[in-house]
Amino acid sequence: MADVNRGNRPLSPHLTIYRPQLTSMTSILTRITGNAMLITSLLIVWWFLAAASGSDYFAIVNGFLTSWFGDLIMFLSVLGLWYHTLAGVRHLIWDNAIAMDIPTAEKLGWACVGGSVLLTLITVIVV
Repeated sequence: MADVNRGNRPLSPHLTIYRPQLTSMTSILTRITGNAMLITSLLIVWWFLAAASGSDYFAIVNGFLTSWFGDLIMFLSVLGLWYHTLAGVRHLIWDNAIAMDIPTAEKLGWACVGGSVLLTLITVIVV
């Protein structure tokens, strides 16, 4: 049966009491980067399909992906890929019950963020 008092119930108190922590924010960012990599992979497949379709269509798709907006998307994709990779390594460490205390977990979170920026810059400069 439907709950008739649904609108009268208070919100959960954790929404107003707890502040966002680095570990929760990095977990959310890991999920976001995973979904963003799916979109990026679809763009790459689109580029390959355009290359197989013909030179006219490929020129359009390649023009988009090599424009400033396409370069921005690809740069952010590389950043997301490095972040997601480092966050996966962090979770492998946690799966072995290592570095589970809060100060070390926060250091690993900052290492994921800083490492992904550094590795992205190295990737963009070298490639």
